[in-house]
Amino acid sequence: MIPVLLVMLLQLSPSVHKTEKAICFLKNSPSLSRDGDLIIGSFFPMHSVEVSNDIGAGLFQSHPDKSCRDYKWLYKNYQLVLALVFALEEINRDPNLLPNISSLGFHVYNAYHSDEKTLESSLRWLSGQGQLIPNYSCFGQDKSVAIIGGATSALSIQMGTLLELYKFPQISYGSFDSILSDKAQFPSLYQMAQKDSSLHHGMVRLMVHFEWTWIGLVTTDDMKGEEFLWNIKGDMIKHDICLAYTEKLPVSERRHTESQDMFMPRILQSSVRVIIIHGDTDSLMILRYSQPTLYYMLKKVWITTYQWDITMRPLWYNGYGFHGALSFYQMTKEIPGFKSFLRTVNPAKYPEDSLLKVFWCSAFQGLEKPENEELNECSPNASLETLPLHIFDMAMSGMSYTIYNAVHAVARALHEMLLITSERESLRDGETKTRVPQPWQLHNFLKSTHFNNSAGDHVFLVDTGNSEAHYNILEYLFFLNDTETLVKVGQFIPNAPYGQDFTICNEAMVAFDPKAPQAVCSDSCGPGFRKTPREGEPICCFDCSSCPEGEISKQMNMKHCMKCPEDEYPNKERDHCLPKTITFLAIKEPLGMALACVALFFSVLTALILGVFVKFRDTSTVKANNRTLSYTLLISLTLCFLCSLLFIGRPTAATCLLRQTTFGLVFTVAVSSILAKTILVVLAFKVTKPGSRSKVWLQPRVSNSIVVLCSGIQVTLCGIWLGMSPPFPDTDTHSEPNQIIIECNEGSVLGFYSILGYIGFLALGSFTVAFLARSLPDTFNEAKFITFSMLMFCSVWVSFLPTYQSTKGKAMVVVEIFSILASSAGLLGCIFIPKCYVILLRPHNARVRSICLEKLKGLANG
Repeated sequence: MIPVLLVMLLQLSPSVHKTEKAICFLKNSPSLSRDGDLIIGSFFPMHSVEVSNDIGAGLFQSHPDKSCRDYKWLYKNYQLVLALVFALEEINRDPNLLPNISSLGFHVYNAYHSDEKTLESSLRWLSGQGQLIPNYSCFGQDKSVAIIGGATSALSIQMGTLLELYKFPQISYGSFDSILSDKAQFPSLYQMAQKDSSLHHGMVRLMVHFEWTWIGLVTTDDMKGEEFLWNIKGDMIKHDICLAYTEKLPVSERRHTESQDMFMPRILQSSVRVIIIHGDTDSLMILRYSQPTLYYMLKKVWITTYQWDITMRPLWYNGYGFHGALSFYQMTKEIPGFKSFLRTVNPAKYPEDSLLKVFWCSAFQGLEKPENEELNECSPNASLETLPLHIFDMAMSGMSYTIYNAVHAVARALHEMLLITSERESLRDGETKTRVPQPWQLHNFLKSTHFNNSAGDHVFLVDTGNSEAHYNILEYLFFLNDTETLVKVGQFIPNAPYGQDFTICNEAMVAFDPKAPQAVCSDSCGPGFRKTPREGEPICCFDCSSCPEGEISKQMNMKHCMKCPEDEYPNKERDHCLPKTITFLAIKEPLGMALACVALFFSVLTALILGVFVKFRDTSTVKANNRTLSYTLLISLTLCFLCSLLFIGRPTAATCLLRQTTFGLVFTVAVSSILAKTILVVLAFKVTKPGSRSKVWLQPRVSNSIVVLCSGIQVTLCGIWLGMSPPFPDTDTHSEPNQIIIECNEGSVLGFYSILGYIGFLALGSFTVAFLARSLPDTFNEAKFITFSMLMFCSVWVSFLPTYQSTKGKAMVVVEIFSILASSAGLLGCIFIPKCYVILLRPHNARVRSICLEKLKGLANG
């Protein structure tokens, strides 16, 4: 950096072109000065100037008209000069400030956004308003004590490199930059602006408020722009907001003839509706002069920072391009008397101020080269208050507020330093002498300067004392009559409690409906849908897919669907849950009532058959196969039909315990009776030898023992089941999506299938024995009927098992009831209906059978 600086200093040294340089400066860089005992140098961006980029050829090796061309006013920045004048006049009138000097003066220079021009202006201030002679000052320049400059960080760095050689204090009034806080690099630089490290939080809160998720960013291609990009991108990721693109514009010089770059077509062609502009007015000057009216037609919404004055633009451009833009302006309190001071400003009040005359004529008449006109006749009775907003603003800007504080900070530091110096000299010499302090002596006092300004704000000159900036959110409006205004629509106060830190009033926004700009990559997913990310694209770009079965989404843009509670189920749209209906096989519903009627019908029919058997108990048909077994079988079948009623109705603890155990026991008794009857039939025809001892097996107690023994085993199995894991009432919330099924949980599945398997084992035994005895004489042979009944019984229960396993809820209960009724009816029909037919309709056959039976018994006893 030092070698480059030395080369530039040599290029700026006296040469044969010194006359041309002076002419160029006086023509294109009008300055303002006011003499005083002590002088403050000021560098303000007053003009945009067309300058040459050809540095390598030497700054003044070409004709002055080619290197220093036309300039154009940046009208609104003239308020910076007036803020300086107002502050100095206020200080000079204050008898308590700087009492040992008569006045405080100033020099104002144009701050160029150009390395060579900035160094030239700095050298000119150090050397005086004459020739540029490095390390030499004239024209009373030894009265200078400090510089107020640095509208941008780049200017502060450029000026600081040179001013640091002389330890001149530089008070920067531009936006806060953490890079300038490095005292190792910039020990003589002080930042007055408040910190803006929370600005990106406020912008993201604005996006979240309006649900904008697809954002473009235009920023400067420098460290400050990179830092802002890093901060805001990290905050946007936390809120699922995506940067569609980032345009990093080169930091341009403040020129009004910039060519339109390729970034403008990219912005116009992009579908992004909301664009952030981050940077200062100087650095993004190229964006100013590339602003087409087409922006308004495309309904772009701009979010800008306070450093980029949205109202500052070329005179020949209207403001439609940024109509409806939202800007974050730093909150500042109103300085008492400043607006009144602005209303009184005119060339007649300050006749010595040639810069004011030039500004006045250019602003009120729109002249591009006001030096060709008679300056004293330019709108003498006009007022700054009548100027449009893009030319002059009566409200104090953030930079003007900072300049006002900077001037007071320098004055108070000088005051403290002069008091101490006067006391020391008074003690040493016996009299007070006012001497002009050296600039380097002021640093110790500037570092400790803090005060309350006239607006009541506490001002620090050390970076560590700077507070976080608060922001007003202003909406820029441009009306058809070419008037414009900024309307406050919200505010952002960092470090305030959540909910109070960010506020915005949708009703106050008039440029657009806040819901109209749909700044999204993909349309929102409504309730009932979820977001499905697109592979290889940002998270803001997604597809909408319906929630899976059993899940819902109640809000917009849900990432995941959620399951309904167990007692609820999704509606058809899958956007909310409905309560499930409680269901069971009720006696009042048609199916339950039909099954109950069938069970009662067969139980009554079985009871009637039992009555027939009791009435005709002495007939050979009843006595042929053990009357007791027939009675037992009929009673057990009656109970089988009735036990199906336990499966109908709301399950309770009692019915759950009785259902399967009663069913198992009565069916075991029935099948055991059939097994005993089958064995008796076989023995009756096989044990026919007279005097055989085998006839003892035909005694009634043998058949009764078979029934008791087989039933006893089932009782044991049921006891073990109930003792270990008995059935209990339970709810099934998963089988049916919209129902809660109240059912009996079988407890131990092994216990349930054990009793069922045991019944099947007995049935299979009866079927086998009956099948083997089917060829015996059929006069009194029941084997054929038992074979058919057991075949039907086994068929029913074999088909029951897979059907029972494949059904859920009420269907399981219906399947089991149907199996009980069908198997019981099969036993009743196959075994007893033929006997009733013989007893009631064929009594002759019954008498024949009785005679045969008597003969058979005689043979057995013979």
